[in-house]
Amino acid sequence: MINVGIVGVGGYTGLELVKMLLSHPAFRLNYVAATAGDRMLEALHPALLDLITFPVEEANAEAVAEKCELVFLALPHKASMGFAKELISKNIKVVDLSADYRLERETYEAHYCPHEDPENLPRAVYGLIEYYREEIRTARLVAGPGCYPTATLLGILPFIPYIDTQAPLFVDAKSGVSGAGKKLTQTSHFVTINDNIFAYNPLKHRHAPEIAEKIAKIHGAKMEVNFVPHLIPATRGELVSVYATLKEEIDPAEILEQAYGTEAFIRLRENPVDIKSVGGTHFCDIYAARNGRALFVSSAIDNLLRGASSQALAAANLMMGLEEGAGLPIVPYVP
Repeated sequence: MINVGIVGVGGYTGLELVKMLLSHPAFRLNYVAATAGDRMLEALHPALLDLITFPVEEANAEAVAEKCELVFLALPHKASMGFAKELISKNIKVVDLSADYRLERETYEAHYCPHEDPENLPRAVYGLIEYYREEIRTARLVAGPGCYPTATLLGILPFIPYIDTQAPLFVDAKSGVSGAGKKLTQTSHFVTINDNIFAYNPLKHRHAPEIAEKIAKIHGAKMEVNFVPHLIPATRGELVSVYATLKEEIDPAEILEQAYGTEAFIRLRENPVDIKSVGGTHFCDIYAARNGRALFVSSAIDNLLRGASSQALAAANLMMGLEEGAGLPIVPYVP
């Protein structure tokens, strides 16, 4: 068994990692840490009662190095890079779920803060499995993509060679409230989100530069990305609709089949996708259609899993020489 740890186990993504690791065939959960240390994991997450008994510690790099070969950092943005730097210096493999290693330094600092670990930043591999699988196998630091960029990029990347890159890309994204994390805010308050839907940070959200940067890196195409996220009255799930202008008339289903026909965790749909069918799974469902040169691509994921924790676990599997799908959830929460 391979000993792994979770730093930041108190949040939703940390809990999802615990749930998957409980039945993982090769990983043993051997260390967990949270801001509120000195308590038991089942007290932090009462849903785990009688499933696991494990002490939650305050994060300590020396303790991680003694107990783990790989660690998941489920920490907030700006909090991961200092801790990751210390772990990497101790030869611990790291999968970071925050934004701290996702972007080029200039892009990161323009939208977050000064970067504390510029030495390791260029060594981080972007954790979008289908496009960086081989690089992840040999990586010591993987940066988990954001949930919105994951759904957007998986949907639109196969079409970039056929898109008019001079025309803007429009992304309409909708996510369940769990994507905002556990901390209560005015917009995530029950009386605000119940029976409601609204956009937030339209055209200014910091996932837009992440999407644009990865399109440029993978296809060499510079595109204007207009990204508008919405919060919907659902606990989990994410639906992304992308609108683009084609250079030529193509068969969208054929393009998707060429790109993903052999991918185990991408399901190509003949009808528009929905979030219920992917809830609780690692799947990304994709549908595409066109009207002349107008292209519509829609993708659905579980924002906490494919958008965060299960994608992190898939990366960890590859980093440790295991089957990519080991321990990944595939049965949706339906009805």
